[in-house]
Amino acid sequence: MARVLVVGGGIAGDTLALMLERDGWAVTVAEIAPAPRAGGQAVDLRGDCREVLDGLGLLPAALECLVPQAGAAWIDARERRLAEMPVTAFDGRGYVSEEELLRTDLARIIHRAAGPGVTHRFGETVEALEDTPDGVRARFRSGTTEEFDLVVGADGAHSRVRALRFGPEERHRKPLGLAHAWFTLPERPGTPRLDGWFLIYNEPGRRSVQARPGRAGEQEIGLTFAADSLPPRQDREARFALLERTFADVGWRAAEFLAAARQAEDFALDTFDQVRMPSWRDGRVVLLGDSAWCASPLSGLGTALALRGAAELATALKSADVPADPGRLPAALASYERTMRPRVTSAQQLPPGRVASMAPATALGIRANALAMRALQSRPLRPLVRRAMAGTEHGRTTTGAAQAA
Repeated sequence: MARVLVVGGGIAGDTLALMLERDGWAVTVAEIAPAPRAGGQAVDLRGDCREVLDGLGLLPAALECLVPQAGAAWIDARERRLAEMPVTAFDGRGYVSEEELLRTDLARIIHRAAGPGVTHRFGETVEALEDTPDGVRARFRSGTTEEFDLVVGADGAHSRVRALRFGPEERHRKPLGLAHAWFTLPERPGTPRLDGWFLIYNEPGRRSVQARPGRAGEQEIGLTFAADSLPPRQDREARFALLERTFADVGWRAAEFLAAARQAEDFALDTFDQVRMPSWRDGRVVLLGDSAWCASPLSGLGTALALRGAAELATALKSADVPADPGRLPAALASYERTMRPRVTSAQQLPPGRVASMAPATALGIRANALAMRALQSRPLRPLVRRAMAGTEHGRTTTGAAQAA
């Protein structure tokens, strides 16, 4: 039986593991986290997400986890609406979808669908990859060594596999000038309710504070600010201090969110980057998802690309009958890359002004962004926007403000 090592147990990695197990592979998933990861942004079930999950038979389970959505609203410090876009805008193809669930719920659904042919090793990753005549020898952090017919790096934008095989991160990373913190806020008796609305508050200096619906009794919080780099991941105190300095004088609920960030179990902070590579494959090692092509959350297509990429890689391996004829692996990996390249290239072409609309630099920019959101929904412009959307791929929004995936 052909053996595959998938490094990274996120959406892309676990989806591929599930598909390859169904195709007869023996699958090992190495995930550096001690348990399945929680947290993450909301996932839009339009386009590729819906199609791939339906093909896996997991769409009904995903639909059971939907978070009620009313729409998005841009507000001032007193929570007065500067602009809003309900979920019904543009025939349901606007900023927020009626069918959204939390990434943590989607990850759980995919993870639990795996059968006995998938072995998860939590708290584990690779330290070295060495080619052999018949495969790739992987040396794990735990000290063990094993050989696999194929190694897939699905370990995110800061991929260990990519660094080992394709060179340092700096060679492939394109920073977009923003950083973003996100976490879950439990509602208390005095917590302002959202009533299904995704609220966005901006202040000059490219600082944005967001609260959107989560599970019952919870809100998903985002803090966005200008940055190309951050303190080391292991220095949590320096990261919290950076947030507190940056948002110290920001209004609305910023002070409440800063205090809650330190208590959140799923707190995360990262820069908005893209990963651009001339090739995603090297021998029997191939990259998948953000490891290969991170389009950044600003694209609104991260999860869709992860699911579609896993499906296309599994399809290419199955079509070439790689487990029965390992000699066809190079052709299968080349086919996967040819299929995914156009989608990735499209997703990485962010609409003009996308960064500025996420976190405007000036008070004038904040007002202009709100005006643009209102103008796009005006009677004269609605037909133009609909026609533009009809020509886009995979349900990608063209409002200049696609939601984070």
